[in-house]
Amino acid sequence: MSQQQPRREQGDQAADPIKYGDVFAVSGELGEKAVKPEDAAMMQSAETAVLGKTQKSGPAAAMQSAANVNVSAGLVQPGDVTDVAAREGVTVTGTAVPGANIITESVAGQVVAQYIQPTGGVGGQPQGAATTGGSRREITIGEALEAAGQTIPGKPVDQCDAAAIQAAEVRATGSNVITPGGVAATAQSAAAYNESMIKDEDKVKLGDVLSGATKVLPADKAATRQDAEGVVGAELRNKQDMSTTPGGVAASVTVAARMNERSQQQS
Repeated sequence: MSQQQPRREQGDQAADPIKYGDVFAVSGELGEKAVKPEDAAMMQSAETAVLGKTQKSGPAAAMQSAANVNVSAGLVQPGDVTDVAAREGVTVTGTAVPGANIITESVAGQVVAQYIQPTGGVGGQPQGAATTGGSRREITIGEALEAAGQTIPGKPVDQCDAAAIQAAEVRATGSNVITPGGVAATAQSAAAYNESMIKDEDKVKLGDVLSGATKVLPADKAATRQDAEGVVGAELRNKQDMSTTPGGVAASVTVAARMNERSQQQS
């Protein structure tokens, strides 16, 4: 995921600090908050702890740049921290798939970046990747679903998720018949149930539905670009803002398809 540079209209620098919504595709309370120095420091620490170093042009670097502008303009003070970031924290997590980790970085529970980090193994082979005939095993649709469940496990399942999961199951099995008790049927039931719930804590979460997806699917296959396009289309048709959920079902299948294409090109 590419990082946006802080956006500022000419003449506005002294009037308004750079906010999270100027730098990342975030919403709600976080989007209206100014980026502050200690927020960037927390993300730098998280990236270093998980990835070994701060990522060039990554979220921590973008946050530091925005915070520096805000301090230079006198709009925030060195040592300031955004209340929502301090309260809900920043996280960097890695979801293992064959040959790579899907890295997800979040601020206050909202995904600000997701990207692929290949894993190197002995003799040039990726760690954790099975091989057949000397080539890297491709990531399946079921594995991509499980990755989504691990990336944003606490997201309540909605109709967008259910539609994307159903499209993924159809692509994986090659059948338009939805398996009773399968992952798509479970997702649809969860989305319908969640619509009757008011509090998020009472709703069925994505992690609950997608855990063990590879075992539930009656058939599975390597994710392709066509599969990803089908799943993305299903998710977008059910979203008013016409954007896929960061780290969600469509995003994970897309990442898997890209990894598989790269693997084929290298073999």
